[in-house]
Amino acid sequence: MEWMKAVQQLRAGRRPGVLVTVMSVRGHAPREAGAKMVVAADNVWSTVGGGNLESVAVERCRAMIADGVAEPEVLEFALSDKAPYQHGVQCCGGEVKLLLEPLPVVPSVAIFGVGHVGLELARILARHDIELHLVDSRPDQLTASRLAVLDDAVAQVHVHQVPLLPELVVGELPPGTHALVMTHDHAEDAALCDAAIRNEQLATIGLIGSQAKWARFRRKLAEDGNSSKAIDRITTPIGLPDLPGKEPAVIAVSVAAWLLQQFSAERHPASARSAERRPTPAQREAKA
Repeated sequence: MEWMKAVQQLRAGRRPGVLVTVMSVRGHAPREAGAKMVVAADNVWSTVGGGNLESVAVERCRAMIADGVAEPEVLEFALSDKAPYQHGVQCCGGEVKLLLEPLPVVPSVAIFGVGHVGLELARILARHDIELHLVDSRPDQLTASRLAVLDDAVAQVHVHQVPLLPELVVGELPPGTHALVMTHDHAEDAALCDAAIRNEQLATIGLIGSQAKWARFRRKLAEDGNSSKAIDRITTPIGLPDLPGKEPAVIAVSVAAWLLQQFSAERHPASARSAERRPTPAQREAKA
């Protein structure tokens, strides 16, 4: 169905939209109950009947997208030449209710390196409605039996087995993806970091490792022509600083919690900016 493909297309491209459904019909109407249409800021797929009711619905959908409305809405139309209209008369004689359901932009995460930590992190993130990309250069890390723990995932899981140059996957990720670099090979990590900071569409870039590792990486990235501003896009170490522990499951929980904070900031940017301006307990104590 066209509308289903449109929903998938918007989701994959991390673009917002609204799903319009004919909830109910009384009397005569252009489409029956259950008919659907998808509206994006620059496109419309399928139809709920055309004419005034569809034009008004499209107009409202685009206002919802622009305003970031997250709650569904219902529009009611009387298809009569005596009823108020904005885009031409529609006189079928019936009454129609339309349900407008926002299609949110779901988070996108790419885990480069599906080793002990990467798999534990994937298990946690797979319980959330996200696009989850798993990338590894080692075939044995991405076998069906090893990834069977993700069979009941809520997330849409995309597996990228790339024996050579896994950094090429960086350029294929959807805009706004959170990239996490945690492979088995420091040279591979370095190449991925270089590719990631050259991709300006990534939301965040996280690197697992020690301060000594980061000092070497920072120096190498600078030698390769990357600016300090670009290099500073990389967050390391990743995770919650107050959650200690080196076990893979502990690190995974810490990184997942950090990512959930990033997701929340994307959904509520105003609240995130307010939190950034709010003094920390240490800052309040220092002032006192």
